[in-house]
Amino acid sequence: MKFFDEAKISVTAGNGGNGAVSFRREKYVPRGGPDGGDGGRGGSVVLVADRNLNTLIDYRYTRIYRAEHGENGRGADCFGKGGADLILRVPVGTVVSDADSGELLADLDADGAKAVVAQGGAGGLGNLRFKSSVNRAPRQNTPGEPGATRELKLELKVLADVGLLGLPNAGKSTFIRAVSAARPKVADYPFTTLQPNLGVVRVGENQSFVIADIPGLIRGASEGAGLGHRFLKHLQRTRVLLHLVDAAPLDPEADPVGDARAIVEELRNYDESLHAKPRWLVINKIDLIPPEERETRLADLSRALAEATGAVGTVFAVSAATGEGCAALCQKVMQFLETQTPRVDAETDIGADSIDSDNASCEEP
Repeated sequence: MKFFDEAKISVTAGNGGNGAVSFRREKYVPRGGPDGGDGGRGGSVVLVADRNLNTLIDYRYTRIYRAEHGENGRGADCFGKGGADLILRVPVGTVVSDADSGELLADLDADGAKAVVAQGGAGGLGNLRFKSSVNRAPRQNTPGEPGATRELKLELKVLADVGLLGLPNAGKSTFIRAVSAARPKVADYPFTTLQPNLGVVRVGENQSFVIADIPGLIRGASEGAGLGHRFLKHLQRTRVLLHLVDAAPLDPEADPVGDARAIVEELRNYDESLHAKPRWLVINKIDLIPPEERETRLADLSRALAEATGAVGTVFAVSAATGEGCAALCQKVMQFLETQTPRVDAETDIGADSIDSDNASCEEP
């Protein structure tokens, strides 16, 4: 199934029912007085976060949603029935905004979180409401109020503790395969990853975290170049970023340091708060460096990358292909996350259809 993370929909709440003008008419009850009831309220449109969903695909095919209208009031003091609310279920992590003004309406970041996005109209008043000592036979009533109409933009920002950064072919998909049971496509050409992939990394008993891999970034991504710019928003909820750098690029003219600096600038241009997140450097594919050159090359590359990117903490060297260094990195990430404010339980945070999200062990053998 294709991953859909954006949708635009139109929602209309129900109109309130009209109030009734009626008078009591019974045998032997002359001038029974007004008995017109109020109209029922219109149904509202409510969005509810559901952890069993993980895409917005349904909202790509059905774009117009209307709640039920309230019934009109009737005689004999009968009030109209209220319209049923329309419940629209969306994945956990959905951000709802007004498509016209851009106003943020809700951030549904927990299972069961609700947001009323279109309020139903109030019911009108029947003539019973206008009865008074000086107005014994009122003929006034009021119409029901119309329900609100809104154009909404839905954006899904996946919930993950750790986000992976890097150029295409930096080895992010291989890394997530190595540390979790997620199985994204891996190939030797750029832009293999076309949609976000999630994996649950199990470090030990009752210790796990969610890791997200997004399509590789390139220069100009924050302005729309490449594929990664569409998914940068998925990194905004993460608590730490792992910036993967290819230690042995196939192109002899490649500049890992310059490319890493460019990726960091794309983060800054896209969102300053994303740039400010804790960011660790992970030098990948160390298995491709000749053993006699590895220590010297890694030391020089680590120093240059740290200076160029401003990354904090230890620079990690791993081989996602062989698994070397991956378990130690996972342990360090878990230790860091345990010092942070808990967000959600990793085991119950994500679904398992269009976003890969299986469990695997990352414990030391």
